[in-house]
Order: sequence, then C-alpha cells, then structure tokens
Amino acid sequence: MVAVDIKEAALAFARRVGATHGVDASCIADVPAAIRDLTGGGAHLSLDALGSRATCAWSVAGLRKRGRHVQVGLLLGADQDPPLPMHLVIARELELLGSHGMAAHAYPALLELIRAGRLQPERLVQRTVTLEEAPAELIALGEFQRMGVSVIDRF
Repeated sequence: MVAVDIKEAALAFARRVGATHGVDASCIADVPAAIRDLTGGGAHLSLDALGSRATCAWSVAGLRKRGRHVQVGLLLGADQDPPLPMHLVIARELELLGSHGMAAHAYPALLELIRAGRLQPERLVQRTVTLEEAPAELIALGEFQRMGVSVIDRF
C-alpha cells in the first residue's frame, strides 16, 4: 500500500497503520510516476479522501491497466470539477467510483470483519473528545493539522 502526503508525520502515521511505502508529494515532481514505480506498473486501487484537484488526478494517473479509483466525499469550491486524465481512463480501461457513505445493509459484513480482527479501525483513533469539544474538533478538520480519527466518546 502506498500513501501520499506532503507531511512526513502523516506518512509515518500511514506506515504505522499499514502503508508499505510513502510518497512525499511536496518534493516529487511526478507523483503518479512514483506510484507506478513503487507498485511495478501502477496501483490496482486508489482512494482519494482529501478531495483536491491534484490528488484526484494523481490517484487516477497512478493506476495500472484495469485499475479502480474511488473518490470519497465531495470535491468542493474550486476543486469541484477536477480535470481528469480521461485518455488514461480509456486507454487503461479504468473504473472511477464515487462514495459518500456506506449503505446500512452492508454494516453486518463490515462489523464481522472487525470482530474477526481482519479490520482494526481502532488503530486509526488518535483522539477522544467530549461532546462539548466536538465543535472545535470539526473546525480543526479544515486545518489539516491532525492525523487519524477523532471519536466522541463521552456526552
């Protein structure tokens, strides 16, 4: 698994939770080429949850033939209509999927993967906050200063 970020701390966190490689996009001119090099021809699956024009296009361009890209959440403002390398989508027969949440009927299968230990979402939890602290935590999301997941655990 290849993680891409502009902060070494975020890449280190990604390695701790399973990434085998980290690409520092702040110092690499061609991020998709770096991904293709690290994966021996391109990723089978890319997932962009940041939602910027650059990360979306890089994710698609870093795929191998018949790869699949998942765009999680909406791209907003100036990023809402990113230029995509459609020549690669066609030439490599890529799949592009959008996701804004998981359907409730799929929860039992997901929870079974967690119960069996195949998924370990607790490894992503970095902070627990109270309900009173939640508004400030939500505001901090837009500042991209924190890593991992915050959980509201007390009312």
